[in-house]
Amino acid sequence: MRFVIQRVKEASVRVDKEVIGEIKTGYLVLIGVAESDTEQIADKMIKKMTGLRIFEDENGKTNLSLADVGGSLLLVSQFTLYANCRKGNRPSFIEAGNPDKANALYEYVIRECKKSVPEVQTGSFGAEMEVSLINDGPFTILLDSEKL
Repeated sequence: MRFVIQRVKEASVRVDKEVIGEIKTGYLVLIGVAESDTEQIADKMIKKMTGLRIFEDENGKTNLSLADVGGSLLLVSQFTLYANCRKGNRPSFIEAGNPDKANALYEYVIRECKKSVPEVQTGSFGAEMEVSLINDGPFTILLDSEKL
């Protein structure tokens, strides 16, 4: 499982020109699911993501968590995080989880995040989406379950 976590001042996602999710301060998280991923792996990823201390404190040090700043989440499924570009110029996505499994784990991540984060907004699995953000920093972290 891969999470691309972007600390944002604001972010939104649109489907068919309609905003379906938007947040102010928090994380825009792009979520990629591999065929080998499980709920246990998702739990570790969620715990790591929500515990990250990447917001600045009063001294300008990245010492505050999402909860400390009352931040929100915008969770967007993105199978292209498992693009394999080793051979040729056209990416292969065979390492991404099949759509049924990926959607089930994406929905699991949403449910679990809602248990600890007051505001969780989402994209739409499998839809063509337009994602907008104002990256705060910029500050972007890649979490890969194979490296945790």
